[in-house]
Amino acid sequence: MTDLLTIEGLTKAYPGVRANDDVSFTVGEGEVHALLGENGAGKSTLVKIIYGLVKPDSGRMTLRGAPYEPTEPRSARAAGVAMVFQHFSLFEALNVAENVALGMEDPPPQRQLAARIRAVSENYGLPLDPSRMVGDLSAGERQRVEIIRCLLQDPKLLIMDEPTSVLTPQEVEILFETLRKLSEEGTAILYISHKLEEIRALCDNATILRLGKVVDSCDPREKSAAELAEMMVGTVLHNPNRQPAEPGEIVLDVSGLSVKPSTPFGKTLKNLHFTVRAGEVLGIGGVAGNGQDELLAALSGEVLADANAIRLNGQPIGQLGPNARRRLAMLSAPEERMGHAAAPDMSLTENALLTGAIRENLVNRGVVKWPAARAFAKRIIEGFDVRTPGPDNMARALSGGNLQKFVIGREVLQRPDILVVNQPTWGVDASAAAAIRQALLDLASAGAAVIVISQDLDELMEVSDRFAALNEGRLSEARPTRALSLEEIGLMMGGAHGMEVAHVAG
Repeated sequence: MTDLLTIEGLTKAYPGVRANDDVSFTVGEGEVHALLGENGAGKSTLVKIIYGLVKPDSGRMTLRGAPYEPTEPRSARAAGVAMVFQHFSLFEALNVAENVALGMEDPPPQRQLAARIRAVSENYGLPLDPSRMVGDLSAGERQRVEIIRCLLQDPKLLIMDEPTSVLTPQEVEILFETLRKLSEEGTAILYISHKLEEIRALCDNATILRLGKVVDSCDPREKSAAELAEMMVGTVLHNPNRQPAEPGEIVLDVSGLSVKPSTPFGKTLKNLHFTVRAGEVLGIGGVAGNGQDELLAALSGEVLADANAIRLNGQPIGQLGPNARRRLAMLSAPEERMGHAAAPDMSLTENALLTGAIRENLVNRGVVKWPAARAFAKRIIEGFDVRTPGPDNMARALSGGNLQKFVIGREVLQRPDILVVNQPTWGVDASAAAAIRQALLDLASAGAAVIVISQDLDELMEVSDRFAALNEGRLSEARPTRALSLEEIGLMMGGAHGMEVAHVAG
């Protein structure tokens, strides 16, 4: 295999941390190369250097034998390096062709571009209609737009950051077929994912980063997922476990819940019915953009519904706001950590106060009890192994995984009767994800009802007792998770298996 990209001694330091420390490895032509590591291991900084978004302090790169020093993404693209980011950079109010044109240096006329989009998308098994509005596309179709935009540049190296986090199993297989075809044609792929079974199925080689350093490399096909995880974290990981118990009384009863979206391209919730019992974990899956955010908002009280559409321990709460629901022991954690679950420029103590004031009795006659608030933040930090100098640290200073542990810990320690979480381990490394899932299972074992809304099917299979799928704002019938195959779950997420049947048996 001929070397395409060679990295030698790349180092990048920020105040107080070496994001990359003397990193060296090689990617061959046509190779699918995995980049593995925990949150904060240095993966993002490294690919930003390769793509020209960050300038290294030292080290060198060569691309096809020539010095490679991209000063910006434009120069990286000109050299044949393309990148599909984890979070899409698309404008919902524009159509597919217009979005693709925005990513090109010198786009052709729209009619020519539309023809090229059709030809390339069909050639690689990713059919797209260039005239469709992006706001009307599914998450999987939006990813196709990003990929086609890259493929029109005829890249020699394609960087993919968590590309399957918003896809159904069927869409994942389509993506993998596309990537294998690209590989056969000589395009190298640098692949970042926390889904280790995907790494084993797709990748030829893997480089493992830990604390900014390359600590190992391997052929992932010769390793188990557990072995790969242990190489990443440097210690043995234990699968979350739970003491099974019979579910108790119904805690939450949702009946005929219909909510209009608060944004132009949101999803209307259509006549949802389900129940959750004490000690039970209900998993709700679905491809991104099918009503998950709207469901979390309706259950948390951020968006109000008909009073009787949501009942907590028999009491109608559909017209109650978030604080009133917290008083009744219904807590939630939204998907977006920074800015929604946590205020970035507030300290961890202040963030602990934001949702803990009522149940932790942190305010007395309008006066904040700061020592108590600080003590609560310290309990979260210690109980959930949040890596931070202390409770006075700003939320934005934490890595994504550590902030997520803080957010989940903040709600769990308030002893809810029911906890609703959306994407609890989004973008979180293996060890942090295991800790968060264990905390949710422990909460259920202690008698709480738990709803986990997630796009990670492995996660839902691991933690949930029953599974239901959201599709276009409708909810399937919930079924025992152990009785479902991955294919059946994928079909449910895609709208099959009687999505018109909206009732979920309690």
